[in-house]
Amino acid sequence: MQTIRKRWHNKEPNKEIQRLLSRELRISPLISQILINRGIEDVDRAHRFLYPGLSQLHSPFMMKDIKKALQRIIQAVLKKEKIIIYGDYDVDGITSVAVLLTFLKELGADVSFYIPHRLSEGYGLNSSALERIIRLGTKLLITVDCGIKDFEEISLAQREGLDVIITDHHEIPDILPPAYAILNPKQKECGFPDKSLAGVGIAFNLIIALRSRLREMGFWKHKRVPNLKEYLDLVALGTIADIVPLTNENRVIAKIGLEQLTHSTRPGIIALKEVSELKDAIITPGMVGFRLAPRLNAAGRLSRADDGVRLLTTKDLKEAEHIAKVLDMENTKRQQIEGLIVKDAKEMIEKDETSPFKRTITLVSRNWHPGIMGIVASRLVEAYYKPTVMISLDDGVGKGSARSIEDFHLYEGIKDCVYLLKAFGGHKYAAGLTIDEKNIPEFQDLFEKIVKNTLSEDDFIPKIFIDAQITIKELTEGLLEELEILSPFGPSNPEPTFCSSLLYVLNSSVVGNEHLKLKVRQDGFVCDAIGFHMGKNMVHPNQYIKAAFSPQINDWQGIRTIQMKLKDIHVMG
Repeated sequence: MQTIRKRWHNKEPNKEIQRLLSRELRISPLISQILINRGIEDVDRAHRFLYPGLSQLHSPFMMKDIKKALQRIIQAVLKKEKIIIYGDYDVDGITSVAVLLTFLKELGADVSFYIPHRLSEGYGLNSSALERIIRLGTKLLITVDCGIKDFEEISLAQREGLDVIITDHHEIPDILPPAYAILNPKQKECGFPDKSLAGVGIAFNLIIALRSRLREMGFWKHKRVPNLKEYLDLVALGTIADIVPLTNENRVIAKIGLEQLTHSTRPGIIALKEVSELKDAIITPGMVGFRLAPRLNAAGRLSRADDGVRLLTTKDLKEAEHIAKVLDMENTKRQQIEGLIVKDAKEMIEKDETSPFKRTITLVSRNWHPGIMGIVASRLVEAYYKPTVMISLDDGVGKGSARSIEDFHLYEGIKDCVYLLKAFGGHKYAAGLTIDEKNIPEFQDLFEKIVKNTLSEDDFIPKIFIDAQITIKELTEGLLEELEILSPFGPSNPEPTFCSSLLYVLNSSVVGNEHLKLKVRQDGFVCDAIGFHMGKNMVHPNQYIKAAFSPQINDWQGIRTIQMKLKDIHVMG
């Protein structure tokens, strides 16, 4: 497999706006230019970005249907009606359930939860689960991170006298289900300004509105009013794990929520950090994405996600420690299965002589665990940079997970194949689908045709956006401290990427799991560089290179040095 070449896009500096932002906000021209590169050129907007606070959160009362939802939930709480929260099995769904369940229990509500089994029930509402929920005497069902596409199921609930409130952040279908109320900022008539919340962000806005309305009613006259800042560890966990843009409201949630995660007294978070070897760490988005979230996700991928909710809602540290260890073992098992499927998938691609000419990857097998398809699809996108669909077959039906590249809107592309599918859902970069085995060949051909007709050749070359060119001499701890004001980094706010002029390679080696390790020199200054999984880009001593990189601290055995985290290299000459 060849290394994918990348295009470097150097942003042109805007000296005039640089000077304005630097003067008004007392920041360096470099930080000013990075803000400009992210489309932030207004002083007020830049100030809000640099100093996010809870006062920046929008009023949840701007959401369509919020008043109807509050009225029905408060009625159910006061009358002790049975409420069930119905969630998704990923981290966003698990944290959404935990947030709403914890808050409603604080109100004294008769509330429990239901998360469908990924393998036997699939995503979203299903009629057999609804029938069980109705038999329990449930009067109110609240969906979190799902429900917006479940027209038939919600129609069934309505006929049976079960009120349903949908809270969801996925794309809106052409016909909305007949729910009692729908909270989704993507609705056309919804006045809530931020359309990019995760499911847990919508659940959080719901409890903000509930607390406000109940306070007006005098509900807490003789009781402690819940401190919703304490919920932000869960909200940040789900928000970051769902890979939504870390701008606007999500930036506030992530910034303050990461602080809450670092200092959380929640037993489940303490235990989860312990098994993730992050007990005393200052939690970053990377730690959420690569350490905490996979363990929380593991149970939902291989069995049931209920353990994730129990972990995040228990008040017993011993119980939390036990559940966290179970999730850790499940995650290890998931990693092993994932490794085998990735190996199998890459062998299938390399053996297919037509693969180099295709613009999509659609792979099918009866031997793959359907709970791992999404992760494997992501790995293949990283390796081949093509929209990818992984389908696991069982008894004539395929369950698929799809992941996309930057310039292709996956949901819209799969939507054009709808007549071949039993079900589908998702957003720009990730989607799920169910398809009859007999329709898979036609789907493969149609999906390939749609992608080819939508994208140009250049769209299949990954882009690296360069914020500025800097020298090794400029790589100081002071620079890294300065860059920290822009964190947390994630979608729509990537970590700053710089490029170098010529670097002379002193040493070069491949270490660990195909990582490229270099020592480079420039104008008498020497720096280490590490390129994770870039071992195939092997360069030799005495060569000259240019590098695209992010600077980072390497803390090894108590010795702190600055190194370049390589994004790409160009060998010169």
